Amino acid sequence: MKLTFHGAARGVTGSRHLVEVNGRKILLDCGLFQGRREESIARNSHFGFNPAEIDAVVLSHAHIDHSGAIPALVRNGFRGPVYATPATADLADVMLRDSAFIQERDVEFINRREGLSGRHAKKPLYTVQDAEEAIRRFVQKPYWETFDVADGARATFHYAGHILGSAIARLELSEHGRRTTLVFTGDLGRDCLPIVRSPERLAQADVLVIESTYGNREHKPIADVENEFADLVRATAARKGKLIIPAFAVGRTQNLTYMLNNLTNAGRLPDVPVFVDSPLATDATAVFRNHPECWEKEMLDRLKRDGDRDPFGFSRLRYLRTKEESKTLNDLDGPAIIIAASGMCEHGRVLHHVANHVEDPRNVLCFVGYQAEGTLGRRLVEGARQVKVYGREVDVRAQVRRFDALSAHADRNELAAYVRGFDNKVRQAFVVHGEQEASETFARWVRESTPAKTHVPGQAESVEI
Repeated sequence: MKLTFHGAARGVTGSRHLVEVNGRKILLDCGLFQGRREESIARNSHFGFNPAEIDAVVLSHAHIDHSGAIPALVRNGFRGPVYATPATADLADVMLRDSAFIQERDVEFINRREGLSGRHAKKPLYTVQDAEEAIRRFVQKPYWETFDVADGARATFHYAGHILGSAIARLELSEHGRRTTLVFTGDLGRDCLPIVRSPERLAQADVLVIESTYGNREHKPIADVENEFADLVRATAARKGKLIIPAFAVGRTQNLTYMLNNLTNAGRLPDVPVFVDSPLATDATAVFRNHPECWEKEMLDRLKRDGDRDPFGFSRLRYLRTKEESKTLNDLDGPAIIIAASGMCEHGRVLHHVANHVEDPRNVLCFVGYQAEGTLGRRLVEGARQVKVYGREVDVRAQVRRFDALSAHADRNELAAYVRGFDNKVRQAFVVHGEQEASETFARWVRESTPAKTHVPGQAESVEI
């Protein structure tokens, strides 16, 4: 049996891990690398394996850095099933179409700007048609149902607590009479998050592939963040500023609207309009509403207690779909809260809002998620005083705030608690999906605290399991 790491190895995005058993090839996730444009194009254009030889994909969740390369896999010859939970399949339906639309639109813009046509024209990584073909390959599998993936490989999904539908994949592998249990966490969530169920603790694994996004950091308690966030809204509103929140359309946006809903119900916010400026987030929120089987019991109890029918909607909140609606926010006399994708400020409508609001000191850019190396979001949170948006240099005069505690990723203590939950029979642990310092720091803890032979794999590295 062999495991090869084709993405999210000593880096955070582009999750792709290849399991080989009995001559079969199973891909755990198939995500897009996100970062500097040139590097992203190069990394996403080459899989490091032949897509036509992949027998199946086991998908942990719908975020684009985990699912976004599936249409490219199909475009290049993959014809197998993509196994996912029902909620993940529904979210991927929305997200992959949106990703394909962005690919087509961006290439169209570049070709027009550079005067490229015919055989010289650039082509998208994949098209909407490729995305639709990929969506047809999804096979929905509910949590806790064990299913056959390929010869000698069976899988079971367990709650990961990261976003709606996210799953820890437990694979039972058998080759030449030898049995191995591999647990792949995908992105591991947190016990304290609203909306989705907490991560399930699994007792047994021989091989563990675990994420480490925050493997060297601790989050503040959520209650503290709610207080700080309410204070920030009040202070921004007092000076008639706008609070611009770059947020992932799936997961973070819904967590934010739920938090704002609760703060509004509690009378802790001023009368400030809230806009979710994202067609993708609007569609994703509809999927969230359709999957209450994934909701945390505490949220269900709270909604019942407050008599609240919709956790993602309240009187001050508007969802915007059209570009025309989005543009009206430029002329809106604050205060206001604007939530828009993408979460790392790499594309989408949030770039429009950054360009139009970052030079006004009354405003605040509020980051509520991880910012990968090479992204505009990373440059902003690291204190850049001037950035390029749409090819134009703009001065950063707005405040820049960061709320890592709203992250849906487990921090180092939560990751450690998850590892402690195993019965100490884990013999191999591979730490992935983290910048090298975070991965190495967490791997050192696993090495010192458990008997597991622990390693931080490099890109395209293969190991026997």
